Amino acid sequence: MSESTTPGKKGNLTGSARKLKDDAADWHNLILKWERLNDEGSTIATKIVNLGLSKKPDVEPDVVMEGDSLAAGDISETLKRSNQELEEECVKLQDVVDKMANILSKMEKMVHAERGISELEAFQCGEKGRAAPLFHTWSTQQFVEVSSKLYESYKQELALKKTILQELAHTANADLSMVYLSSWLYQPYIEDSGKLLLESLLLETGHRPL
Repeated sequence: MSESTTPGKKGNLTGSARKLKDDAADWHNLILKWERLNDEGSTIATKIVNLGLSKKPDVEPDVVMEGDSLAAGDISETLKRSNQELEEECVKLQDVVDKMANILSKMEKMVHAERGISELEAFQCGEKGRAAPLFHTWSTQQFVEVSSKLYESYKQELALKKTILQELAHTANADLSMVYLSSWLYQPYIEDSGKLLLESLLLETGHRPL
């Protein structure tokens, strides 16, 4: 029995077509979640940089003049509070990165599932694949290629995020801190081409009107 492959019958899609259309919606939702986390992480990262750069007091405790022990105690207490707040913000940023890693894991599972669909199709229909596309024009292999490209860009971006997380609180150099913040916010590995790929995926599967 053949699968329903008519794009017009949106409610009647079955098998591979249903799975690929559901995956397209999942890509959209996961990327939206990632963007929200990126904004949240950017706010936290900015606070970490501000705390890190202000952690050094203008007067070091060991150069406070004799008789000014109270001032030294004030500085020590300020440093303690600053360090505690810095640690709390680092934990928050770690939580954001962990959530991003969870999103990437879901992306990876979708890529594996789509590869499985493509391999099954090749087994059933031969190397040329099915005679007619599941939706408008894409072959099943094109779905795999687009999903793989999206996954790889987010995989690289997550690796960058992890590096920024490790380095941010320990960087006393203001210029380097600004580079880290800019890299976090603008996500160099997720290019405009990725947004175009997602829109193409949504168009092909009928989530966006042609």
